[in-house]
Amino acid sequence: MLRLTALAATAGIAFTALVAASPAEAAFHLIRWEGTGVCQVWDQSIPTKPIPSNYKTVSKPVPTFVAALAVKDGMLKKGTCKL
Repeated sequence: MLRLTALAATAGIAFTALVAASPAEAAFHLIRWEGTGVCQVWDQSIPTKPIPSNYKTVSKPVPTFVAALAVKDGMLKKGTCKL
């Protein structure tokens, strides 16, 4: 289970880096993975949903990736999100 969590975290970081390098044309929001409490920025322009489907949307859409990171920072400080 620890390896799966580490793999998910690594994939999330890699995806976040990829999104940061792409132009911010679409809206972004935060998803929170159930069980771990880890929050991830999700780009709504991606035509698929996150896999596995044990997540919950925890923020309203924001126009830029930087704005989504600011929302995530606030949720980290409140304790709503981990990592």
